[in-house]
Formats: sequence, C-alpha cells, structure tokens
Amino acid sequence: MPAKRPPSLPGRTTQHVFLKDALPIAIRLHQEGQLEPARKMYERILEAAPGDANAVHFLGVLHHQMGHSDQAAAYIKRSIELDPTVPGWYNNLGNVLLESRRLAEAADAYEKAAAMSPRDATLLNNLGALRRAQERHADAEAAYRQAMALDPKLPEAHNNLGNLYRSMGRTQDALAHYCEALILNPKQHQARKMLGIAYYTLRRFDEAAKVYREWLAEEPDNPVPKHYLAGCTGEAVPARAADAYVEITFDAFAESFDANLENLTYRAPQYVASAVERLCGEAAGTLHVLDAGCGTGLCGPLITGYAKRLVGVDLSAKMLAKARPRQVYDELVKAELTTYLQSVNQGFDLVISADTLCYFGELESALQAAHGALRSGGWLVFTLERLDTDAPDQRSRLNPHGRYSHSRAYVENVLTQAGFDHVAADAVHLRNEGGVPVQGWLMSARRP
Repeated sequence: MPAKRPPSLPGRTTQHVFLKDALPIAIRLHQEGQLEPARKMYERILEAAPGDANAVHFLGVLHHQMGHSDQAAAYIKRSIELDPTVPGWYNNLGNVLLESRRLAEAADAYEKAAAMSPRDATLLNNLGALRRAQERHADAEAAYRQAMALDPKLPEAHNNLGNLYRSMGRTQDALAHYCEALILNPKQHQARKMLGIAYYTLRRFDEAAKVYREWLAEEPDNPVPKHYLAGCTGEAVPARAADAYVEITFDAFAESFDANLENLTYRAPQYVASAVERLCGEAAGTLHVLDAGCGTGLCGPLITGYAKRLVGVDLSAKMLAKARPRQVYDELVKAELTTYLQSVNQGFDLVISADTLCYFGELESALQAAHGALRSGGWLVFTLERLDTDAPDQRSRLNPHGRYSHSRAYVENVLTQAGFDHVAADAVHLRNEGGVPVQGWLMSARRP
C-alpha cells in the first residue's frame, strides 16, 4: 500500500501545504510583518482544523495589530477556551482589552495570568498599566515595584513607574526612574524622551537639552531628539515638525493614543464638533468633509452626520489603521497635510482639524492650502495651543514638549491674508498635562 500522506490545507492554488507545516509558515509571515498573507494562512488552517488553539490565538493577535480590537478579543478568548493553560494568552487578552478601555475585563485577564505565573515581571508591569488606567495609583505603584523586585533589569517597569510619578506631579521621583531605565537600556528612546520632558517640567532646560544632545550625537539622523532639542533651546527651530518626526511619534503612540488622551481629559474633538454644529446647523448628511490630521478618528463619529462624504488624512499609517475600524470614513489617505490640501482644489465644504496644526510653526502654507481646498462658503474649523503674548513679532513658539503654540493675532492675520472671512477665535481648555491645563484656541473661518 502507498504511504498515507499527512493532511494538507484546502487547495486554492496548485501548491499544497501540509497542515503540520502551515502554522510555522503563518507565524513566520506574521513575524515578518506580512499581515495579510499571514491572516489568510491562519484562516486556511482553521478551515482544516477549527480547533487549532494556536492558530486561533495568533489570528487574534494579528487582528489586534491590524486595529480590529473586537475581532482580536473574540479570537483570543476562543483560543483560551480551547486551551486555558497558557498564561501569556491571558496577558495578550488583557493588552487588547486595556487598549479598548474595557478595564474590568482587562483586570480579570491580567489577574488570571498573574495567578498562573506569579513571578512573571512582564505580567506585573502590564497589571501596573491597568491599575494606572483605573486611576488606582497605589496599586499601580505596587505592581511596578513587584515587577522590578522580580526583574531589577526590566527598564519598562522603571519607565512606566516614572510616567506614573510624573502624572502624579512627583517629578523628582519620575526623574530617578527614567534615569534607571536609561542605565538599564541606554537605547530606550521612550525613556530618553521622558527624561528630557521631566527635566523641562522642572524647568531644568539645560539638562533636558543635554539629554537630547547626547541622544542626537549617537543617532544624528533621528528626527525625534533633533525636534525636542530645538524646543528646549530655541535654536534651529523648524518651520514645522518634520514628516519623519510626526510619523515616528504617532506610529509609536497609536496603540495607546485614545486611552492616553482620555486620561488627559482631551476635549478638542468635542470643541470642533460644537463649532461645526453652530456654523453648519442641523446635520443633514450633505457636506463633503475633510478630517485633516484625523489620527485614530476621534472626530469622525462626532461629525459623520454632516457628511455626504467623509475623508480622513494623516501621516501615520498606524493611526489610520486605528481609524479604519470606526467605519465612518469613506476614504482614509496617508499623506502630508499641506500637500494633500493642495491636491484637492475646492473639493470640500468643511475642513476640520483637531490638534494637528500645533505641529506647524508657520501656518501660511497650510491655511492657504485649506482655503484652496474649500468650496465657496465652506468652513474651516481647527484647534491650536495658545501663546499669550503682547509682542507683535512673536507669532509662534516651539515648546519643549514638541508642539507649537500660536498667538491669536498671528493666526487671525494669516487666515485673513489667505482670503478667509468670518474669522473667529475662542479660548478653550484643550487637555491637562502633568496636572496643568493646556490652553488653546478654537478657530473658525469661512471661504467667501
């Protein structure tokens, strides 16, 4: 008798892959960042073997990476039902649920993982992040300290404890842990960034600049320390944040963006939506709307009722991946904002932008492009951070945190020169940072 062949995947091409070989192939594709081919391979495995817990779990992780949080949680929960013995799977479920702000469910997942693996420092570090999100600061501190006791060389725990202390106003304590994180991992960019921020929060600007100079000396082509150094020193300030800086910053921030902004009592999307309601009246679904710098799409659900067509544009691919599951945008475009605006001559009735133009120092090109992108009678609504100054020549300032603030007179003048009328500026409280209110402008203007 001929030898029995092992089972193979259902053939969709002339090439067959044996089932036992398929999962390692899918995992390799996944690790290489080939998410769509990996997804298809996982799904083909599950067609042949629906009870393969590993394939179910890794498909859930992949959906999370693609920004599909609900699908991710469902697949990971299913994998745990199939095999409830893997602590890391509960940890992954907790990560997904935490980023979705499903805090009670995340707590249950992390606690189960920690009970199964009580000496896993990484699990305790994640549990600390959850407790911080729950505003249980003492419990978060205890979890981070347990993690550090189990693994004194875990830089992430020191960095996270530093972030916790900074949010509590304990900046000196935060500095100590940022320094420890850097000692443990000198290349850890987030710790270096936060160390610089801690120094400038203490108004120790020379020491903040020293952190960024040393970082830049090691990585002269890195736009992040270059940008922060300019903010600390006021030297070589760019007209706007470099594209590379914006992409790196927001790609890194995408996974936790919404949760972090919620913790900062972020209000810009609500201000923008209120202005749109005031200017455009009842939502009738008749407007072509551009969300300029849409990020994860926080404005989208608030203004979709006005839109016959809603387009989002952003430089960060990972931010756009988070916006896509909201299913309110007709099109999402990865592009630099001014360049995109210049390409759509009179294409929109409404352009909104929440906390995006604060990465521009000079506003002339962007606002002229916005004017050109609007149809007659179209409205532009956006937010900026506020620069209070009586000096007529001080138009904007790059701050040590990396964003620009602008004077009202400068913004109003640029809008008028660009051809807008009905220019208005309202003083607003955009968010809290380090316990301090960040003041801003809610701007609106019309193309005649």
